[in-house]
Amino acid sequence: MAEENRTLVTEFVLTGLTDRPGLQVPLFLVFLLVYLATMVGNLGLIALIWKDARLHSPMYLFLGSLAFADACTSTSVTPKMLINFLSKNHVISLFECMAQFYFFGSSATTECFLLVVMAYDRYVAICSPLSYPVLISNGLCTRGIGVSYFIGFLHSAVHVGLLGRLTFCKSNIIHYFYCEILQLFKVSCIHPVVNMLLILIFSAFIQVFTFMAIIISYSCILFAILKKRSEKCRSKAFSTCSAHLLSVSLFYGTLFCMYVRPGSGPAEDRDRMYSLFYTIIIPLLNPFIYSLRNKEVIGALRKIMKK
Repeated sequence: MAEENRTLVTEFVLTGLTDRPGLQVPLFLVFLLVYLATMVGNLGLIALIWKDARLHSPMYLFLGSLAFADACTSTSVTPKMLINFLSKNHVISLFECMAQFYFFGSSATTECFLLVVMAYDRYVAICSPLSYPVLISNGLCTRGIGVSYFIGFLHSAVHVGLLGRLTFCKSNIIHYFYCEILQLFKVSCIHPVVNMLLILIFSAFIQVFTFMAIIISYSCILFAILKKRSEKCRSKAFSTCSAHLLSVSLFYGTLFCMYVRPGSGPAEDRDRMYSLFYTIIIPLLNPFIYSLRNKEVIGALRKIMKK
């Protein structure tokens, strides 16, 4: 009867990054600039690839798709956080909460698989350059991108669907800056053992599988590079792969710390910093990591700016 008499929660309150009033406006300005830079960087990169015919190749189609996933990741979290910085009402409905997690989860999972197909693209380009036009056609590239997004949407839909079996009555306070699924489990009336088990299984499988696929691809690439006699060829190959490896290291490092870690893991404040990094900082960094060391992208940008 005690369980039945509890009021079911249909709205939550997001506490955000800090409850100190003096920091709300400065944080709003900082994250507004970060969000604008993220959108300009990612959407600008997509527009640049679309505009310049020389960039209509599989490598840049993958890069444009990654930029779109990063833009979706940031947009799923940052606008609501910006509103909460200036608002006294930090309420988010259960539907909005699930929608926010769905779009974040979809784009994050999609990015995992896009990084795999990008690693395979680099493997073929460096290890079998003569076969590259056959093995990595635009049609195969489009299918790879489509499958990555499909898996992302499906994976997130499974978790959102399972959230429907939970009811929330313990509290309506979420000590986070967005509706992170592990935080929702903490305020559930029903013990989310099935949900937590599937989170662990899917997160471990997706993250470990995709990470290992990337490591295998780059191990083969490294051996192929070391066999090259020309110093210029080795330097070019390392330069081509370094941006991808940096992006992979940043992305998987934070995801492993959050979702594939021992139960005695970091404290909640540290979890919040991990989340902040992969939801906001990585989408900001990726377009610049990939663009600043890419001569074709820089050349296309200069060409457009001259016009």
